[in-house]
Amino acid sequence: MRFTEAIITAALAAGAKAGPIIEERQAGTITVDLSKTFQTIDGFGFSLAFQRANLITKMSDKTKQRELLDLLFNRTTGAGFTILRNGIGSSPDSSSDHMNTFAPSNPGGPKAAPKYQWDGKDSGQLFVSQEAVNTYGVKTIYADAWSAPGYMKTNGNEANGGSLCGVSGATCSSGDWKQAYADYLVAYVKYYAEAGVKVSHLGFLNEPEFSAGYASMRSSGQQAADFIKVLYPTIQAANLTDGPGIVCCDSEGWGNQVSMTNAIKSAGAESMLKTITSHTYTGGPSGAMSTRLPVWLSEQCDLQGGWSTSWYANGGAGDGLTWANNIYSAVVNNNISGYVYWEGVQWPNPNTNEKIIRVDNSTNTYQVAKRLWAFANWSRYVQPGAVRVSTAGAPSGLRTAAFKNVDGSIAVIAISSSGSAVTANIKIAGATPETVEAYVSDNSHNCEKTTASVAADGIISGSVASRSITTFFVPAAPAAGGA
Repeated sequence: MRFTEAIITAALAAGAKAGPIIEERQAGTITVDLSKTFQTIDGFGFSLAFQRANLITKMSDKTKQRELLDLLFNRTTGAGFTILRNGIGSSPDSSSDHMNTFAPSNPGGPKAAPKYQWDGKDSGQLFVSQEAVNTYGVKTIYADAWSAPGYMKTNGNEANGGSLCGVSGATCSSGDWKQAYADYLVAYVKYYAEAGVKVSHLGFLNEPEFSAGYASMRSSGQQAADFIKVLYPTIQAANLTDGPGIVCCDSEGWGNQVSMTNAIKSAGAESMLKTITSHTYTGGPSGAMSTRLPVWLSEQCDLQGGWSTSWYANGGAGDGLTWANNIYSAVVNNNISGYVYWEGVQWPNPNTNEKIIRVDNSTNTYQVAKRLWAFANWSRYVQPGAVRVSTAGAPSGLRTAAFKNVDGSIAVIAISSSGSAVTANIKIAGATPETVEAYVSDNSHNCEKTTASVAADGIISGSVASRSITTFFVPAAPAAGGA
């Protein structure tokens, strides 16, 4: 996270000027080739770090609390998010929006017995995680530390940068804290496991090239590798079922993450990682990163534009259509496997688009940005484990992507930048679908069902509305011998 005037946007494809729709244009046939595959999708999600989860836990109207959870996680009425990114605290207090650590006191040195004080709440994140896992079936819980506790660092402070004592070039009079920090992170995972929540992904850095006035810790790629080589065997020895996998490094910008990834590879630590993560505040991707690992854009948002709930307002940075296209650019143009918006919920101030839902606990009210429905058209129908497959033949004004889910269902996404509706004809090579469903988000629809049909030859036909995202979903074929 970075509270600056940096802005994350991706340009919308050039579209026709706004105006009355004269007629629906006819499209050529869009061909989906299931045999030509690309990356596997891990999911789409958001963060609740810096006490944002408390906005949900403190909603005194429990009906509205459930509505908020449904908006975020429900695959029928909400976005159906499948990744939740939590913050592992490092602050000795909970003032302002600080994420409190469960080890606030220096035990006397890195080899001394730690003084853990788990509060069973984790700034509201544990409750939301339990709901995500137990009620909505979410399996990807990403726990990420912005910093180690201050006494483990060269500057003695959780904020303002500083490095972990003991990594290359970071010598401290108190000693080497790498193992103590690894033990600390594994203890966090164990607390969640005891509460019925499996942490699937574990990170130990956030924007390591940036010294912030809040929780932050500097690291080079070599220093990250030094710690990975301690954290990996610590996890292996902890008797945790299936992980978690280590994530690195949530760089502030893509260029720095490329450098860190290359350094980690050179240090022989890439095989110890599960996922590479990057933000794009100081520069976005220009192609797939050179790694065998899945790559996530683990934090994106619009930090500069004023709060907007619009779908399309001339291509504004906060528009829902803008974010439908941002996701497309990441997934299709840069082979991104996981896409995480910054905050799912946040209070009214600052009045920016860094959140998707604006929540006011004082009045028990909330307001939903259309960005949520842009995500819904992806996250509801492109499930974790889905494989992106080839599409070809999209007419001018449409961007298309297709995915085959683990259960055999197929999602074809069409994004229109045109001022007129387009008839989409879709052929799935090697398959003859019998049924299809279509869902549209635009100025007047929130991932709502629309008309689509399948001809006798298996060609899917449906209308893609002006400046919309429309998902054509082909359910999995019933099992042989089924009802």
